[in-house]
Amino acid sequence: MDKEYFVDLTTRVYNLTLLFPKKESLRYQIRELANDILANFISILEGNIKNPKDLLSETEQKLEIFDGFLKVAKAQNWVSPKDILEVQREYSKIRKEIEKFNQFQKKEIEKKTIQKEEESPSLSLEEEFSLNERQEKILDILKQRDKIQVQHVKEIFPEISKRTLRRDFESLLKQGLVKRIGERSNTFYKLSGRAEERTSMS
Repeated sequence: MDKEYFVDLTTRVYNLTLLFPKKESLRYQIRELANDILANFISILEGNIKNPKDLLSETEQKLEIFDGFLKVAKAQNWVSPKDILEVQREYSKIRKEIEKFNQFQKKEIEKKTIQKEEESPSLSLEEEFSLNERQEKILDILKQRDKIQVQHVKEIFPEISKRTLRRDFESLLKQGLVKRIGERSNTFYKLSGRAEERTSMS
């Protein structure tokens, strides 16, 4: 299917709708949809768009509406049902091509996902936890207390700035080892269930 194919098909639609009653709105709606479908495929074929998948999806919707309009026109007996059927068959071929493309894209995405998983195997629970000595100590303190604040840890590590200690807590939060409760000066940290799971492994 090339540009000429879509131009010829759109011309056939125009010739077909010439036989519709002049004031019939379907005459113009069918032409407009045929024009939109033609414009979309020219853009795709000539590579004038960044994401052809989105445009194909939009075109697929327009083709469905277009087919519905043709069915209505066929029921009115304005033209030979055979002529409408021939046009419907051609547009049906286009829809099948889009479906094939979508299935191909889906398979490609699945392939890439599997490949990515094989190249980057998930870490074991033990490998996932990468803590420095100070963060290990924070977890030990939390095992002995229900909850702590940054200032409590600062008393144990007076040489370490509060800013660095906050970064330690952020790291523990990201790894799901601690939970944060409260706000601002009332912020406390508690052990999470994941930290307990880690403890049972060691």
